[in-house]
Amino acid sequence: MFAHAAATGHLDTLDHACIRSSAHAALAATSNSGMLLLLNCEPTARDIDISPGTELAEATRRFTTTFELTERGLLLDPPALLRKVSALRARGVRIALDDIGAHPDSLALLDIIAPDIMKIDLGLVQRQPDQWQTRTIAAVIAHHERTGAVILAEGIETDEHLEQALGYGATLGQGYRFGRPGALRTVPRGDRVPGLAAPFLHEPADKTPFELATTGHSARTLRKRTLIEMSRHIERLAAASESPPIVLFTLQSMDNFQGTTREHILELAETSPLVVAFAVDAPREPERTFRWVDVDIHDRMALEWTIVVLGPDTAAALVARELEPAGSGPENDRRFEAVITFDRSRVAQAGRCLLSRV
Repeated sequence: MFAHAAATGHLDTLDHACIRSSAHAALAATSNSGMLLLLNCEPTARDIDISPGTELAEATRRFTTTFELTERGLLLDPPALLRKVSALRARGVRIALDDIGAHPDSLALLDIIAPDIMKIDLGLVQRQPDQWQTRTIAAVIAHHERTGAVILAEGIETDEHLEQALGYGATLGQGYRFGRPGALRTVPRGDRVPGLAAPFLHEPADKTPFELATTGHSARTLRKRTLIEMSRHIERLAAASESPPIVLFTLQSMDNFQGTTREHILELAETSPLVVAFAVDAPREPERTFRWVDVDIHDRMALEWTIVVLGPDTAAALVARELEPAGSGPENDRRFEAVITFDRSRVAQAGRCLLSRV
């Protein structure tokens, strides 16, 4: 149904109708104030109205309302996704990432979205994990340790499923083991909901990655030949990562998309869930495996050379800005102010900044 709605241009209508219907049903049901209300929403659908006087606003006031971002189309429109998450958080709504484990995109976005609740797919709960599923569970546990995000297990139907979910660190669960869908005959005892994870920070739209990276941190001066070798090192980290990361580049101009740089971008794009390259005069049409974003020659980011690698296993960024105009000296001696970081929160900040421009 949702695929048909998207294909016919009615995704917003269907998404909003489902959300409003769910809020209406929750308000009409037997409930306690503060109970957790989970509402599915499509990542690419436009924002829904939560203005005062609507049932959705009342549900948000009465319950601990959490919008679940479905796995469908998480990376289709990164700026819209970031705007949606930021707008919902500004209204006091929590964010859950749904069906983690069903699609690799959700793992790659954990640090970008910073969900309050991570919902692990029933496939991880109802069977013994294979190598890929074990990587997923490890990434979820690691993110929980870093941020305090709550783990919710779906598909708990038996005591064995419950045992598996608890072993993964889940403190919330869904499934027939706890009851069939239907009206609540009694109000559940207790309304404690786990605390919020770290707040989501929407990066200022007027800042470039370099300007964000140097806020409160000093830059180093590097010659271009050193900058290139450090970039290669970070590219190798991305290529060696067991769980493919998001990889984002700013290349200054299309003249830099050649040789080893071109080869590495194309190789990474074969396995990574998202690769984006920014450059002045970039092609309007995407490549087969990665996206181009054109940068205006007068944009401050046109002077920047950046590589951001962010995934469950890897967090690394090199963010640099040229000190002198190109052509003012020998090519390999061009000088850049540079920040190199392996701090996951700073790498995620640079990633959000770039993704907001896609």
